[in-house]
Amino acid sequence: MTRPPTAAQRRVIDAADPVTGRLRGTDAQLAGLVKRGLAFRHPRPPHDHFLTPAGHRIREAEAPAPEPVANTGVFAARVGGEEAAPDAGPSRVREVHSAWQGLLELRRMTNPDGVTDRPCGWERTHLVQAAALALEAAGHRPAGQDSAGYRVRATPQPEAVAVYEPDAGALRACAATLERAGWQVGEHTEPRTWRRYLLASPRRA
Repeated sequence: MTRPPTAAQRRVIDAADPVTGRLRGTDAQLAGLVKRGLAFRHPRPPHDHFLTPAGHRIREAEAPAPEPVANTGVFAARVGGEEAAPDAGPSRVREVHSAWQGLLELRRMTNPDGVTDRPCGWERTHLVQAAALALEAAGHRPAGQDSAGYRVRATPQPEAVAVYEPDAGALRACAATLERAGWQVGEHTEPRTWRRYLLASPRRA
């Protein structure tokens, strides 16, 4: 049976790259994880260390569950998968358009150089809602309880959200929208499920 990692090793596991499982730590920490079967040393230079499937399971068990973020205001952007989704009629379209224009104005007023093509401080503290608003305002379809569409979720990585969309073309379209809205976007594959997703962060410059 694999021995549980120490507190220091747990921190190394939690800080692993969310996609590749690449690890950073002291030689002793990495060797200890290898001994416990939670990491392996790549045979090729530079001989980096990566999580094993057992290490990934520990990391995922420790990570917070990615759930839609609740919004206490009157308006909340669709993050996808909500149980009680708002009506998608003309009134919703107007609400979303108004919210997006308000966000652009907030960028203009709060960004130091007054630009509107780069996310502002509010967006950096409300990542899921900000990314979801950019997608919904551009006309992308959020997922329902039983229908396909985008889903925006929090990640353990600071200043980054994950965007899931089962249709490859729609996923690329979401990436283009977020890039136009001032986000840095990369497409990745989950190592165990092979599911494609976007990892998006607000651009700083």
